[in-house]
Amino acid sequence: MQFEVWAPQARRVTLRCDDVTRVLERDPERAGWWWGEADAREGSRYGFALDDGRVLPDPRSRRQPDGPDGLSAVVDHERYPWRAQWRGRPLPGAVLYELHVGTYTPEGTLDAAAERLGHLVELGITHVQLMPLCPFPGTHGWGYEGVSLWAVHEPYGGPEALKRFVDRAHELGLGVVLDVVHNHFGPSGNYLPVFGPYLTDTHHTPWGAAVNLDAPGSDEVRAYLIGSALAWLRDYRIDGLRLDAVHALVDTRACHFLEELSTAVDALAAETDRPLFLVAESDLNDPRLITSRTEGGLGLHAQWNDDFHHTLHTTLTGESQGYYADFARAGLGGLAKTLTGGYFHDGSYSSFRERHHGRPLDRTRVAGHRLLGYGQTHDQIGNRAQGDRLSALVSPGLLACAATLILTAPFTPMLFMGEEWAAGTPWQFFTDHTDPELADAVRRGRRREFAAHGWKEEDVPDPQDPATRDRSCLDWSEPEREPHARMLAWYRRLLALRHEQPDLTDPDLADTKVAYDEERRWIAFRRGDVLVAVNLASEEAALPLGVPHARVLAAWEPVDRPGADGAVRLPGESAVVLLQE
Repeated sequence: MQFEVWAPQARRVTLRCDDVTRVLERDPERAGWWWGEADAREGSRYGFALDDGRVLPDPRSRRQPDGPDGLSAVVDHERYPWRAQWRGRPLPGAVLYELHVGTYTPEGTLDAAAERLGHLVELGITHVQLMPLCPFPGTHGWGYEGVSLWAVHEPYGGPEALKRFVDRAHELGLGVVLDVVHNHFGPSGNYLPVFGPYLTDTHHTPWGAAVNLDAPGSDEVRAYLIGSALAWLRDYRIDGLRLDAVHALVDTRACHFLEELSTAVDALAAETDRPLFLVAESDLNDPRLITSRTEGGLGLHAQWNDDFHHTLHTTLTGESQGYYADFARAGLGGLAKTLTGGYFHDGSYSSFRERHHGRPLDRTRVAGHRLLGYGQTHDQIGNRAQGDRLSALVSPGLLACAATLILTAPFTPMLFMGEEWAAGTPWQFFTDHTDPELADAVRRGRRREFAAHGWKEEDVPDPQDPATRDRSCLDWSEPEREPHARMLAWYRRLLALRHEQPDLTDPDLADTKVAYDEERRWIAFRRGDVLVAVNLASEEAALPLGVPHARVLAAWEPVDRPGADGAVRLPGESAVVLLQE
């Protein structure tokens, strides 16, 4: 078997494979690369030593059986007997479900999560989005401090378990999306800087030195990241990638890294004859991210739309601190703006940033499915001091209103696990750092951060306490009892309507028409022949929809058809979906 590694600054590189040492040779055709052959098989442990130093794991390791600090293991991807005959599932018309493997079930494994996929099919989900799976120290964590970007966290089950998960999902008709982190590497167990200039001091990020996308040596770093992305899509048959915090990818080159990545993914989609897509997390409010390359954009297929979340969250909760301030002041007008224009900050002044932010999105050119709409995510829950979900902040009626707005809006909807039954469990920030100093630094930093906002230190959960993770696991007995069962039935009905009514997946953003009354706290919008009305006030309201002939498709509380005047009387904290006849 041939082994190779990029180590441009090394004078000597040796391979240790199954207790046998081989000296590698320089590759005469690729600067900085070393290669050599050794007897190896599935599971063989190996690593590289630079200049007779410590044996380190392979930067392109496919498996880390003993965690990020251990030796790598050989993986033969051809050995897995795929069962599903899968032709893919595209993003238009999709409904995503964000899932954290470590807390979706008490077992916290991919195999245990696969046993619960039938729930998502019954719910009406089309794609399950897995939070990051790359190896990280310890057993439990969010996954955003992973290393070995080609490998699967061993406590989750490793490579074979991920293939079993994807295979089962595809058998059930579910696509699989994977969250990947290219904007920084984990602080523990990360040996990439020993091998080469994977980081650069040319730019700085919240995590320190930036990933090297434009400094000397960046050609190979970009190839490393793109190779990892393609490996998930090819070797594990994953259908799409969610790209974490792309605004932190600092790249001054003429061809941006994201453009190069989207080009490579589109080429792989053509080669495999199945739809593949990239979804960016970005706070730039820059439509060029999701504009095609032929039109001068970067060619990503979709992006998270935090502006929709912020307007919805502030409307429901009244919270106005920090970056919520502008959205809270805008009220229902802000929510209406995002429903029709995608972005709230589209060149407007952002008081949180103390500058103007964003640029307008051309509704005639950007399809609605290219924006993901959601009311909760791992970030928006887990980065609260106590990890409290929306269900801990507002009434069941307002939760039903939120679900209605999310699942009938002109965006691609995304749910966070447990949201569909108003889970009573929190989802808190937890880590399992094996380095005592790093663990203590994270603990102190978390408490210091929230103390600045008035929280007592003892009220902020300890990320390193195993109980913090345990509290965050879903309680699968909840969907079987009230009030959770009623909420789950409401989500199922709304998702069924989304799949039944073509107007609800119409990609034309410009076709959404919105009306609202700030004082009386109601908002309504129309998508083709489907009308959606939400009353956020506690008292009943008569909404002048102007549609005398319409039938009720779904209602949180009993609602009569509109009267002759075209108005519908909607109970407080309730929602209705109507179809014009």
